[in-house]
Amino acid sequence: MEKRKSSQDGPFNVWSGFLFGVGLVAFIDEAVFHQLLHWHHFYDKSTPSIGLVSDGIFHAFSWFATVAALFMLADLRKRNVWDRGRWIGALILGTGVFQLYDGIIQHKLLRLHQIRYGVDIIPYDIVWNVSAGFMIIIGLIILGRKRSTQSK
Repeated sequence: MEKRKSSQDGPFNVWSGFLFGVGLVAFIDEAVFHQLLHWHHFYDKSTPSIGLVSDGIFHAFSWFATVAALFMLADLRKRNVWDRGRWIGALILGTGVFQLYDGIIQHKLLRLHQIRYGVDIIPYDIVWNVSAGFMIIIGLIILGRKRSTQSK
């Protein structure tokens, strides 16, 4: 039994993928740069203990976003309206948007933390923000192609 897609399913696919991308990249950021490499904490303007607490809050945020996205995905699949291409495009867009937000807002404007300390930060900033830009562009291209093929 195939169900018909409603006009609301498209945004629901996008929001689920976007949230999953945000949660995924936030988890990777926290696990790799905070826990494994010890390059920084989410909030580095206080004591190491406060930094660890801020990492825990950040980690919880990443999992809340991931779990919410997976509940949305389960609903889409249950209703047989999951659009894999749109979802993946939104996932890539979400990872890029979060990474660019982190690199520009959190690192530079709010100065909550830097990618790394005690090194020339410019190469790290360039790689971080340029890769975020590429993810945003790739995600938008995928979403644009999905939209143009569905309108035909």
